[in-house]
Amino acid sequence: MRTAVVTIIAAVAAAISAVPAGAATPVPPPNDAALRAAIGGLPNPETTGALVRITGSAGTWSGVSGVSDIKTSAPVKADGRFRIGSITKTFTAVMVLQLAQERRIDLNEPLQRYLPGVLPVSYPAVPVYTLLDHTSGLPTVDIPGLTDPRWVLEHRFDHWSPQQVLDTALRHPIDFQPGIAQKYTNTSYVAAGLLVEKVTGRSYPRNLRERITGPLGLRHTYYPGDDPSLPNAAARGYLDVDGELVDATVMNQSIPGAAGGMISTAEDLDGFITGLFRGRLLGHEMMTRLFTVPDVPTFDGGGPALYSQGLSRIVLNGVELWGKTGSRHGYSSGVFATRGLERKIVHSVNPTVKSPDGQPKIVMKIAAAATS
Repeated sequence: MRTAVVTIIAAVAAAISAVPAGAATPVPPPNDAALRAAIGGLPNPETTGALVRITGSAGTWSGVSGVSDIKTSAPVKADGRFRIGSITKTFTAVMVLQLAQERRIDLNEPLQRYLPGVLPVSYPAVPVYTLLDHTSGLPTVDIPGLTDPRWVLEHRFDHWSPQQVLDTALRHPIDFQPGIAQKYTNTSYVAAGLLVEKVTGRSYPRNLRERITGPLGLRHTYYPGDDPSLPNAAARGYLDVDGELVDATVMNQSIPGAAGGMISTAEDLDGFITGLFRGRLLGHEMMTRLFTVPDVPTFDGGGPALYSQGLSRIVLNGVELWGKTGSRHGYSSGVFATRGLERKIVHSVNPTVKSPDGQPKIVMKIAAAATS
């Protein structure tokens, strides 16, 4: 499997400024004209619908565009649910950091200590923290056909266990020695989800409820397991198959699992990043990890590391933001905020095709407009 993993960082390179981490930059009020233009003109051949929610002390803005259903032309629902893809990784990272905070795991100890037999014996020790910042060296999940829309639709109800997903990656040699480079992969977070379940003796959904969504009052955020439905969808998701849009809204999410299987709403993601940044889920030591990008190169030699233990850092128009993007078939979403919560941005769009750089063009426009 190769989920779209190139982040907004690369997509909006022209808008990124070289600002030191943590640097304070005044946040402008939301630019109504720029934001309307960013999501205007929908539906089009590449995107059927979009929603954007901006909150924070620097001002608020919300808007929807396009349709939620191409058959009925109903509008996108601002309060509806959508698949959040790899934003799930931030929830998983928080759970692992909480377990470290509780002294139930040691982030510097190898994963093999907690999950014996999961990794090949030929692999070196893989410290737990390297799972969270993508420096583990674990190879990419390798499920042939997942990028083919026909294959995706034919297998939309298949169940995959986390170990089955991992096995597709772990049949390959490790990419590099853990800790020396950064390579984004779902493999590390599928393993992190297994770690949470093993250490707690409780399911991933139960940990999610008890550790995050319950305490923060996120009533519409959950892990669906094998339930393929998407109740009260903000918009239906479609895949372009030879020029025909095929509804892909109903789909089992066991392949991405703890790396990308969750469902949420714009309001709930706003509440999640607010609670997280205000320290309601993690103490000072773990919050430091959340906002520290390792000083290592990317594995492909493309530049410096981009991800911390759970988030990514971007700088747009001089404004530093921390958060995460996510993609599933028919859905592309993101949640970002400034450290002081002056600006919080949540978006969900419905692309029909995968962009070569991993993010739909409309996401680039939204990202730039949200800080202009």
